[in-house]
Amino acid sequence: MESLTGGQTRLTTARLAGLFCLFFLISWGLGYPILNRYDPRQTPGLADTKTYAALVTGTANVEAGHVRFRVLVPWLARPFYQLARGCVVSWDPAMFGLLAVDSLFVAATALLMVLLGTRQFGSYAVSLVAALLYLVNFAVPNLRLQGLVDAGEGFFLLALLWSLCERRWWALPVIGVLGAMTKESFIPFSIVFTAAWWFAVRKDSSSPVRSAVWNLTSWASSFATMMGLQWWVGGSFVSPIHFAATLHGNHEYVRHFASSLWDRNFWYIFLWLLPAAIPNLKRFPRSWLIPTGATSVVVFVLDGYYGGAPGTVGRALFSVAGPLLSLSSALLLLGISDRRPDNHGDFSQRATH
Repeated sequence: MESLTGGQTRLTTARLAGLFCLFFLISWGLGYPILNRYDPRQTPGLADTKTYAALVTGTANVEAGHVRFRVLVPWLARPFYQLARGCVVSWDPAMFGLLAVDSLFVAATALLMVLLGTRQFGSYAVSLVAALLYLVNFAVPNLRLQGLVDAGEGFFLLALLWSLCERRWWALPVIGVLGAMTKESFIPFSIVFTAAWWFAVRKDSSSPVRSAVWNLTSWASSFATMMGLQWWVGGSFVSPIHFAATLHGNHEYVRHFASSLWDRNFWYIFLWLLPAAIPNLKRFPRSWLIPTGATSVVVFVLDGYYGGAPGTVGRALFSVAGPLLSLSSALLLLGISDRRPDNHGDFSQRATH
């Protein structure tokens, strides 16, 4: 184990596998109530869960609208649903499948946070605390693990940052395809995120042209996937522009923006996370801050265009900025907890990384 006074824990494959299992079990426990305590399909604010469950069981129809194109999480949940049918009497099999996949995505997101945090700050302690802060945030048990698909979108957005930081260019189009299959909002988020990253690092990059080509390839892959889903699920090709036009549902932008900021779900997520994160944001590289900030702005723009239901902004912002804010909050918490009185009653500060 890493010492707070220095040193670095080696993230071996065995350690990472153990962490993933731990994060999965924590996620499963946080989401367990949807199996037999209550049905989120009947809960206001979680109406999309009904469509996702129908996609799992194969009973979704055209009335589901654009939500029926968010196929990745329901498709992955289907084997778990088949496994649970007739085997688990008290658990709803469709919700069992969705919870299993959502827990896998949440656990994978927490694991990526450990990888990125340890690489950036050289501190296993900081990244582990950050992952735990992420897991206990209001958004995870109340939104990520309620049969929705946001857990998948959040994972693929963080995977974008990982692939860019590690220069794993080949992963960008793969993430683009899978992210587009998860939720259509991933496409504009990923475009803004990768474009902002490129502009932030282009002067210091040894291969700006190569990275730009891979970014463009990931964008093209996302659009091609969306149009393919339109044909596969809807039976016809629909251009991205036409599809975006069908989603326009708000004409009172100022009022909607104000209501989004005032929404209690937004503050449940960020009331403590933002104040705890702000003091240490300056310790993050521009290649993290600029893409996250730009994509966060796009969240409000798209929500104003679409006219999302209460809670939409908070869910999307947590997907975009939740990991970074959790890492920054962990820096603050470890900095505070590491101030201890010495023998003379004074306080000394030991390094956290």
